[in-house]
Amino acid sequence: MRRSLFGSFFLGGFECSSHRLRSGRRLDLVASTRHDAFARQDYERLREVGVRAARDGLRWHLVEARPGTYDFSSFLPMHRAAREVGVEVIWDLFHYGWPDDLDLFSAEFPDRFAGFARAFAELLKAEGDLAPLVTPINEISWFAFVGGHSAYLNPFASFRSPELKRQLVLAAVAAMREIRAVLPAARFVHTEPLINIVGDPARPHEHEIARWHHANQFEALDMLAGRVAPELGGDESFLDIVGLNYYPYNQWIHREGGPPEVNLFSGDELHRPLHTLLRDVHERFRRPLFLAETGCEGDERPAWLAHVCDEVEIARSIGVDVGGVCWYPILNHPGWDDDRHCHNGLWNYADEGGERERFEPLAAELARQVRRFEPEADLAAD
Repeated sequence: MRRSLFGSFFLGGFECSSHRLRSGRRLDLVASTRHDAFARQDYERLREVGVRAARDGLRWHLVEARPGTYDFSSFLPMHRAAREVGVEVIWDLFHYGWPDDLDLFSAEFPDRFAGFARAFAELLKAEGDLAPLVTPINEISWFAFVGGHSAYLNPFASFRSPELKRQLVLAAVAAMREIRAVLPAARFVHTEPLINIVGDPARPHEHEIARWHHANQFEALDMLAGRVAPELGGDESFLDIVGLNYYPYNQWIHREGGPPEVNLFSGDELHRPLHTLLRDVHERFRRPLFLAETGCEGDERPAWLAHVCDEVEIARSIGVDVGGVCWYPILNHPGWDDDRHCHNGLWNYADEGGERERFEPLAAELARQVRRFEPEADLAAD
């Protein structure tokens, strides 16, 4: 069995979105899940179920509330807790949120983000963390679409997706250069949704555009590697680890002129097994990859984990270098749009003492999968 990419094969992902809604209210999922208050307990809980790696994030709007002034007090306790507990973290620098004074489309944006990234790297160096795992900007292609075309996320733009994608790539490249200048051993993890987009059999005239949309999901990764739009500064060395985000609704029939009208689920004729999608990405990029996000809501959580792990095992058996699976999110959280209680994590909301009720069916399935992929793992709670 191949070695895991990280501290363990399984990771727990802490929701860290921090964007502003159309109403003007800023989300802060790190705070609303109380992960900031109980980070140490949360990391200890991961260790108890055999998980020694995580995805987590900084909140740029808190770190740089004043331009050029960096206050990492919202991050340092989390970073130190993870190191003390022994959980390896992939730190997201940009998870849809940025300081209020900054225009995402401005020429200033890449430089400001690079300055933030350098300050982050210098802090880690002072802390003795010389080889961090960093995701500069989460889901560049998806964010460029929903923030720059469909106007679902801030900055709520329409028909500016290519422009926003280039801005985000410029910023990510500038940030990686600054981090690498301070921490040459830093590793970069780039995350994008893994989606199967197909044409409607009844609308053959749209098949070519469906194929274009399917291929376009990889454009940001090609840009980061310098294979597309080399003037943005991309380089093959920047495309280090590829993280793929895959959920039950990540396969659909494309119909021009609107959102997908038909989701494809297992058993549908046009549905593709996950292991074949992983194989395609492996063959395209030849980089270590992992599932950076996967999960679902409700009672289907254990069955979904089992299904994904079966597909990962098949992928590994045919030579696809899948180095991990991250359940995302690991904590239940309030919904972005309506604050509803999303039951999609392993643990629930925290009480005043930081205790969280565990969803035992998912815990049992995770324990089974840990034994399968890491039979030597220490399951303290089992």
